[in-house]
Formats: sequence, C-alpha cells, structure tokens
Amino acid sequence: QVQLVESGGGLVQPGGSLTLSCAATGSIFSIYAMGWYRQAPGKQRELVAGFNSGGATTIADSVKGRFTIARNSARNLVILQMNSLKPEDTAVYYCNVGYSLGHGYWGQGTQVTVSS
Repeated sequence: QVQLVESGGGLVQPGGSLTLSCAATGSIFSIYAMGWYRQAPGKQRELVAGFNSGGATTIADSVKGRFTIARNSARNLVILQMNSLKPEDTAVYYCNVGYSLGHGYWGQGTQVTVSS
C-alpha cells in the first residue's frame, strides 16, 4: 500500500502561482509513474502532467509553458509548479502514483481556485 499526502492548493488570483506537493509513504518501491490530474465540475478527470513508467514527461497542451512537474530521485515526492494561472485551471487536483499513469494510487485531492 502507498499513502499519499497532498498539499499546496488554495485560492489565487489570475496570473498568480501555486505549488502542489505530493508525498508518498509505504510501498514506494512499487512507484514507477507519478503525475497530477485534475477534475473541474462537470468535466472528466484529465492528466495535467506526469512522468510515465519510463521516466518520460507528459504535459497537457493547455498548461505547457505555465506548469512544471518535478520529482525526487527516491520517487516519493512529486511537485507541480503552476504559474500564470487562469480561471480555467480551477479544479480539484489529484496526485497519482503507481506502475503507470492513471492507475495505482490516488491522493485525496486538493482544490485550486483561480479567481479575482
């Protein structure tokens, strides 16, 4: 089992920045892929950015140039740096880790609201 603790969400004005962190404990040897997803009201959950099991990075077109993802070598911490935030970035953001993106373990979700 892997336990995930997310932090860093909140309310920010358009153009602002937030940093989301996700710390993993437990059976971290099973972690190969790490990423962040988000789900806005009435929409499907979507991949924002992530490292696949081979270590390659995937970033959604909607956030390219604004968001950056990073992880540590121990694969127990993944960070999403979000800059130039827009109202359409408002969503619940979920950390995801496991053998592949979109599978495995999910965090409890952290709300990000971009509004003036």
